Amino acid sequence: MTIIHPAFKEDNVAVITGAASGIGLAAARKFAGFGMSVVLADLDGDKLAEAHAEVLKLSKDGEAQIVAVPTDVSKLDELEALERAVIQRFGRVHVLMNNAGIQPGSAIFGPQANWEKIINVNLMGVVNGSRVFGPGMVAHAEPSLIINTGSKQGITTPPGDPAYNVSKASVKAFTEALQHELRNIASSAVSAHLLIPGYVFTGLTANGRTEKPSGAWTAEQTVDFMVDSLGNGDFYILCPDGEVDRPTDEKRILWAAYDIVQNRPPLSRWHTEYSAEFTTFLKN
Repeated sequence: MTIIHPAFKEDNVAVITGAASGIGLAAARKFAGFGMSVVLADLDGDKLAEAHAEVLKLSKDGEAQIVAVPTDVSKLDELEALERAVIQRFGRVHVLMNNAGIQPGSAIFGPQANWEKIINVNLMGVVNGSRVFGPGMVAHAEPSLIINTGSKQGITTPPGDPAYNVSKASVKAFTEALQHELRNIASSAVSAHLLIPGYVFTGLTANGRTEKPSGAWTAEQTVDFMVDSLGNGDFYILCPDGEVDRPTDEKRILWAAYDIVQNRPPLSRWHTEYSAEFTTFLKN
């Protein structure tokens, strides 16, 4: 039997960053379907306006429940303004989904601007979003969720985009610390969770393609999996997809951890001398 977390209750309030597309928009639609009030936060522009109009159609009370607030999560003052606007409008927040993310590409010795943009959005957007909204969520003492969007790249850290990996690895570490903090506050009914999507067909991953690859999940599948996992009380929401099942994900994660335990070179999975051993490890 599917269990729905009590935070997903009619007339409760959800705030989603990166809500104009992809997983964020799918979450907004899902939460509106629960009868929740939903605040869509993203950069100002046509995409946010279109997402707002789309989610409005799913709400029983229309503009009384569904609001779009232009927000740049890389700027602390804009997150603080978002929180003030939400509290003024709805009084409290039950679900915070720190989902905004970018992936312009990076290299170790590449442009400084890319590193700063990625860290400021992907990491500090999550850190500051949690810190700005968290105290009020704890204070109202109703069942609530903080969901931070991570990435498998933040766990296995494959070569090719180091700034993105660093940002998502840091989101993992921060969300673990956040949950530990929340569960040790006696009056807290808030829990934190790490969403770890698989291969999802979104604007971030499409690379110009207009048709979903067969191995990719849709954003809707990912959000459905997330909601089910939250109902089960999972902290690590490790999503499969059409190409990679859970056992394979687990072995890749274990291999990365064994690099430390066995004192192998970092990222040994991508070393020629370890390729045969890794292939055997996956099969066994």
